[in-house]
Amino acid sequence: MVSDIDTLVDLRAQLRGDSLKKQLSAVHELLALGQAGLEALTATLVERKDEQPTILDGKIFQVLYATGQDDLRGLLTQHWPQGRLEMPSAQGVDYGPLQDLLIQQDFEAADRLTLAKLCELAGPTAVKRKWVYFTEVEQFPVVDLHTIDRLWLDYSEGKFGFSVQRRIWLSLGKNWDKFWPRIAWKDDNIWTRYPGGFIWDLSAPDGHLPLSNQLRGVRMMASLLTHPAWSEEG
Repeated sequence: MVSDIDTLVDLRAQLRGDSLKKQLSAVHELLALGQAGLEALTATLVERKDEQPTILDGKIFQVLYATGQDDLRGLLTQHWPQGRLEMPSAQGVDYGPLQDLLIQQDFEAADRLTLAKLCELAGPTAVKRKWVYFTEVEQFPVVDLHTIDRLWLDYSEGKFGFSVQRRIWLSLGKNWDKFWPRIAWKDDNIWTRYPGGFIWDLSAPDGHLPLSNQLRGVRMMASLLTHPAWSEEG
C-alpha cells in the first residue's frame, strides 16, 4: 500500500515535470490531501520564487489564497505583495487590481476591468466612451498586451487570454464563422448574450475570455489578434 509520504513525493515530482496537465493534476491532488498537501504546494511555490512564473505558479498561488488561511495569505503577501506576476506597463497602467481579481477567480469582474484597462491604454476619449475603436488597438504597447495576456493565462490554467484566442483563430485558418462558435461567443449564428450567456469559470471552452470587445465586432478582434505583440509567436 502506498503511504502518504510516498504519495507526496510522487506528486512533488509531478510538479517538477514538464507536463502542464500532470502539474495541474498534482496541484488538485495535493490540495485534497489537506495540510500536508498545502505545505508541499507552499514549499514548491517558494522554491520557484526566483524563476519566471508559469501557469503552475499562478495555479498554486490561487489555491493557497483560496484556502482563506491567514498564515498562507500572510506568506503570499510577504513574498509577493502584488501577486505572483510582475505587471510591466509602458504607460504606467496599474494592473494590480486585475491580478487580484484573477487570483480570486472572479473572471466576470476581471473581464470588465480588462476592458477598462484597454480603454485606459487607448486614451482619455476611450475611457469616456467605455469602449475601444479598432484603429486604437494598433497603438497599444506590446508590453501591456503581454502583461494582460500573461495574467489571464497564468490564472486560468492556460485556458484564457488573447494568445489563446489567437492560437485558436490561426488554427481555424482565420475563419471568423468557425472562430466565434469555437470560443462560445456565438451559438447557432446568434451572439451569446452578455453577461448571462457567458461562462465565468474554468468550465468555459478555451479562449472564451477575455471578451475584450463588448460590441463583438470582427474589426476590433482582428486588430487585437494581429497586433505586433504576437508577431514572435507566428
